[in-house]
Amino acid sequence: MLAGAGSGKTRVITHKIARLLSHGLEPRQIAAITFTNKAAAEMRERAKALVGARAARELAISTFHALGVRMLRTDGERVGLKANFSILDSDDVLGVLRDAGGSTDNKQARRWQWAISLWKNRGLDADAAERAAADDDERQAARIMRRYEERLAAYQAVDFDDLIVLPLKLLQRDAEACAKWRATFGHVLVDEYQDTNAVQYELMKALVGDGSVSGPNGQFTAVGDDDQSIYGWRGATIDNLKRLPQDYPKLEVIALEQNYRSTSHILRAANAVIAKNPKIFEKKLWSELGEGEPVRVIECDGEEHEAERAVARIQSLRGNAGAKFSDLAVLYRANHQSKALEQKLRAAQIPYKVSGGQSYFDRAEIKDLCAWLRLLVNQDDDPAFLRAATTPRRGIGHQTLATLGEFAARWKVSLFEAIFSPTLATVLKGKALEALQHFGREINDLEHRARHASGGEDARALLMGWLKDIDYEQHLHDGEDSPRLAEARWANVLDFVDWIGKRCGGEIRQEAGTFESEKRSVLEVAQTIAVIVSLAERGDEQDVVTLSTLHAAKGLEWPHVMLAGVNEGLLPFKGADEEMSVERLEEERRLMYVGITRAQRTLVVSTLKRRKRGRETVAGVPSRFIAEMKLDAAVTKEDPRERIRRLRDELAARSAAAVAAAATMDAR
Repeated sequence: MLAGAGSGKTRVITHKIARLLSHGLEPRQIAAITFTNKAAAEMRERAKALVGARAARELAISTFHALGVRMLRTDGERVGLKANFSILDSDDVLGVLRDAGGSTDNKQARRWQWAISLWKNRGLDADAAERAAADDDERQAARIMRRYEERLAAYQAVDFDDLIVLPLKLLQRDAEACAKWRATFGHVLVDEYQDTNAVQYELMKALVGDGSVSGPNGQFTAVGDDDQSIYGWRGATIDNLKRLPQDYPKLEVIALEQNYRSTSHILRAANAVIAKNPKIFEKKLWSELGEGEPVRVIECDGEEHEAERAVARIQSLRGNAGAKFSDLAVLYRANHQSKALEQKLRAAQIPYKVSGGQSYFDRAEIKDLCAWLRLLVNQDDDPAFLRAATTPRRGIGHQTLATLGEFAARWKVSLFEAIFSPTLATVLKGKALEALQHFGREINDLEHRARHASGGEDARALLMGWLKDIDYEQHLHDGEDSPRLAEARWANVLDFVDWIGKRCGGEIRQEAGTFESEKRSVLEVAQTIAVIVSLAERGDEQDVVTLSTLHAAKGLEWPHVMLAGVNEGLLPFKGADEEMSVERLEEERRLMYVGITRAQRTLVVSTLKRRKRGRETVAGVPSRFIAEMKLDAAVTKEDPRERIRRLRDELAARSAAAVAAAATMDAR
């Protein structure tokens, strides 16, 4: 079945299961395969509602990998595995690869791991990989793959990719096992078929048999959408959809074109974009949900302005449309785009969760710096003390902190206050006591300087001098195997310092640019940061705004969606010196299509006049995909009344953040 976005494919699969049961198949004879445990759990719950709890329990609903585990636990000895074989996680694999390659370099081992995984997903063993190698590095990786496989066999262990490769090997080389598993499953259903890789396709074929043969062989249902194939970078291939009609001449293609999710304005934009890609199967989404609001394109000065407009839109939809926070999502191509959005959402005290990437404020380096700043503001903050005292390390070990903690608890004082107690010397002596007291003096000195350093330049100078004093940049390099990763973390630190400097300088973004308001000291800004960072993480609650990469958003939907940073270089994504192949461009266009079709009622597409590229600011060029949407400029242009209302909302958002910050400082 060719299932377009929002066409109810999970419903189709579960109703097909019910129909198969009504035609005489036993529940245990039906295998429904999907890609995530969450999707499998949802499918089982829906099946339970249709066919009852008892039948649903017997259905073989699982991921490809879980099915592979079942097959290998049952028949693994036929491919040289004991029943109690081990499954290695990513870190375990790195250790085996370092041993196989005679290297202690984690960075090199990760490159081998990635190459070997891609080869396995293409169905290549070490010999075939060496023949296919394009250069000396790949030939070396193929030789290491051979030694790696020998070690796995000796350890009676498999990696994640082997959970597909070895069941396929079992079915292809053992006729008895193949006949048994084909008899076990009278019908196989595969969800998200466009996301299968070469080995998964061959496993499905081996399970269901040759479609040219009459009888029970070839009984399967594949549900997918060639327009939503967005995982080529991890081995998925859209060619699997092309091969189906060739390998199964009796295949019946049923197109599900009615969309139950989005309005017609949104679907026309999606259809127009994806029309630029070549088609395997023709389809065109349509909806009975009405025209809805036109898709709007907005132009922002930069990332911060874009984030402010996102906050204002959220507050406007909450106030004027009665939307919940959970009705709203901001989607983007790359993880780093969440940073400005998070900063503005936290300042406005809007709860959110980050999907498909790590929150900017959850990055270790940002947490490190915030711990120091929190301690300047509140020296009774014991969690901040523990982090700051050990990052970077300064001779304060776990045993020292444990002793300090016991002392502080006995005398009912904070950890910071305890280090200056005259009686601490009765339980701690020598270098341990000296290291703690030196740290305390560092905090006091920094607090004094932070109180008197005001304005953007003074703030930046103070913070950069402090980071140099504690040698934080070297700390990052010492903690990373990859210099490039350490440099990226240091760049995050520099961005954070710049952000604090702007707040100290009173730089407030306006529609026409910036203006200076009253300067503040680093300590005053630290007070507001302490509140921002200590806001309870409400990502597990129901009513939160979603920030998500487009890849992580696939399969989800929201009433109101904003696509952020829709610029050339971001979407489609392209490195500074990277060539954009036709295949890559087509996949990026499918990613835009996925983003558009996440929206149910309203969609805003945001583009930047200027955007950051590394440490530089470059001119922003609207994505070619915006023109491909073929939107009517007359209806997407902002109505003057809407503009006035938006500006009022943006001003209200800034005022609310300022009031919250002032209230916090008063409370302190």
